[in-house]
Amino acid sequence: MVPVRIAVAGAGLIGRRHIEEIDAGSSAELASIVDPGPGAPEVAGKFGVPLYRSLAEMFETDRPDGVVLATPNRLHVDGGLESVAARVPVLVEKPIGHTVEGARRLVEAAEAAGVPLLTGHHRNYSPIMSRAREVVRSGVLGAIVAVVGTALFYKPDDYFDVGDGWRRRPGGGPILLNLIHEINNLQSLVGDVVRVQATTSSATRGFEVEDTAAMILTFASGALGTFLLSDTAASPRSWEQTSLENTTYAAYPDEDCYHLAGTRGSLSVPTMRLRVYEGERSWWEPFETSMLEVERSDPLANQIAHFADVIRGEVDPICSGRDGLASLLVLDAVVESARTGRPVELA
Repeated sequence: MVPVRIAVAGAGLIGRRHIEEIDAGSSAELASIVDPGPGAPEVAGKFGVPLYRSLAEMFETDRPDGVVLATPNRLHVDGGLESVAARVPVLVEKPIGHTVEGARRLVEAAEAAGVPLLTGHHRNYSPIMSRAREVVRSGVLGAIVAVVGTALFYKPDDYFDVGDGWRRRPGGGPILLNLIHEINNLQSLVGDVVRVQATTSSATRGFEVEDTAAMILTFASGALGTFLLSDTAASPRSWEQTSLENTTYAAYPDEDCYHLAGTRGSLSVPTMRLRVYEGERSWWEPFETSMLEVERSDPLANQIAHFADVIRGEVDPICSGRDGLASLLVLDAVVESARTGRPVELA
């Protein structure tokens, strides 16, 4: 198998992770780096690849097989549109756009041109999430009735001191910075969210921005969900601290952050504790309980391997541009519902 050539736009923290995974894997090779910043030459030199200041400059000189966009959020739509115009498959880091309108424009342009567009929600490539989706689709849980989700963690106080203190103001809270991963996870498990009601609080830290949010989600299937989010809660019930996929966080493998309940059984994630009725369904009857095995691997590495397969035309995207847009629409509805105090319906 000849490796596909992938360029990475953006040599910041997440861009470097993509660069490392491309360099380490066998399915792709690093074609170039696109970044006008002062630290980019050192990164390009380390990996021995050309450096360009812009996508336009790169496309004038070279046409890689694919592009990973790991630029600041406000540049995602323009960079994606440039890649689509060049007919180069593109993986755009989340969120796929900094506005719903821009994201929709990018998705529609890619679909019209027939150019593969992926959203970089890397948890889609987690073996844990893949196994959970298999369980749901197998029908062993029956019809999904409800889902309970949490992202409860404590960000250190100095986290809010960066720059001009923008993390203390609207736009710097956990809804816009953290929630989109959770929404994408829940929609991949349960389906589209069609109604949102949300409320927020800033009572604990006292900043202008929220520190805690509570949501009620209605899914197209009729299933209902609740989600609690807080960056000031002394709790480990978050994906980062329970999944064991990022070793920089303290680990609590006995905790869960999602619980899916169906008409025949339930699944807790990421412990993968499965409980099902083997016979009569009744709260008087015991469940058959098991712990599902998962072969662990790095979601970011899996994402690059999958992107390479998409570039070759061997598979369809697991998390398409439209999937990324769907998550962004729910996030937008959460913000609107919290602002108005009213439920928001999604088409």
